[in-house]
Amino acid sequence: MHADEASSPAPTPPAAVPAAPHPFDEMARVWLADRRRERRWRTIWRVLWLLLAVAVFAGTLADARRASAPSGPHTALVEVRGAIDAEGEATADAINAALRSAFEDKGARAVVMRINSPGGSPVQAGLVYDEIQRLRKLYDKKLYAVCEELCASAAYYMAAAADEIVVDKASLVGSIGVLMDGFGYTGVMDKLGVERRLLTAGANKGFLDPFTPMSEAHRAYALATLDQIHQQFIEAVKAGRGERLKITPDTFSGLFWNGQSALQQGLADRIGSLDQLAREVIGAEEIIDYTPKENLAERFARRFGAAAGGAVVGALRGLPTLR
Repeated sequence: MHADEASSPAPTPPAAVPAAPHPFDEMARVWLADRRRERRWRTIWRVLWLLLAVAVFAGTLADARRASAPSGPHTALVEVRGAIDAEGEATADAINAALRSAFEDKGARAVVMRINSPGGSPVQAGLVYDEIQRLRKLYDKKLYAVCEELCASAAYYMAAAADEIVVDKASLVGSIGVLMDGFGYTGVMDKLGVERRLLTAGANKGFLDPFTPMSEAHRAYALATLDQIHQQFIEAVKAGRGERLKITPDTFSGLFWNGQSALQQGLADRIGSLDQLAREVIGAEEIIDYTPKENLAERFARRFGAAAGGAVVGALRGLPTLR
């Protein structure tokens, strides 16, 4: 053997080729990842439901403590906020229940409805108006309506039942009128070549169908119905305000006024606020809120449940509203 052959380096072995992953290994990895993800989301949802249950329990306990707490002389507050609607927050059932509790409490020197609402259902407003009249006769206790930014239409309908109406000089007050709104799609359907097939039993069953042209007879009937509801509204305001009301051609036209103008026309009695009223007029500076409070579960149900659908259906049906 030659010397140069003996000293030559050994040949480098070929690099090992990594074995291809087995298909079953990849399937197992994906399956394990999915299982971990499912467990993680299951844990998150359990924690969320637990927090929701704790919040509901805490809210219920707070309401019970507030309801059972002893109360000395105070001003009883009932809030009316947002649209007045059977499916919303400001319903006749909720408002009347709060009013009854406030009137029944011997510690309440007077009851105040603090209103910030653009109006809504004439039926709900009428139910509250009638209940206020009944409670005022049953108890020797005054009810004041304090109007904030808006006290219009159905909201003013309710306020008219109060002993006094208190406004800010910039509040928007009045809008004593009725409307029925909706949409008509017949022109769009004609352009698209869409035929409406409506089958009814009863000549007037398709009344106010947005896909059918409104006849003059149906228009006249709708206007007559609105006039009747408007007259009910007018009579309620006249009865509630009495001789304080200075009637002009615009009073029942649907216009609204700022608080200062409303005061001049007899639609309101004084400029002020809730705190000022409690302190200087009622003489009971402590204010206790009797307004029912929704717990977290009820708020979810109302916000994401049937309320949204009911509002859409109401708009499509063209139900009369005071706003």
